[in-house]
Amino acid sequence: MRRQKRDMSDRAFQKGYQAGFSGKNKDMCPHQQLATRQNWLTGWREGRHDAWDGFTQVEALQKTYVN
Repeated sequence: MRRQKRDMSDRAFQKGYQAGFSGKNKDMCPHQQLATRQNWLTGWREGRHDAWDGFTQVEALQKTYVN
């Protein structure tokens, strides 16, 4: 069975979360469209908070890929 293409906003959130969790700067956001950029930054903020709260990489992956 094929997987459906992910929504770009969901993908932007997940990529932002990964960037935030790994400690990258929020200025590295690759998106120019306002809605997609906002989703990336929201994910980045949540990733930073989880990293500060001591989440492990496994917990972070589970959090982003569980719907």
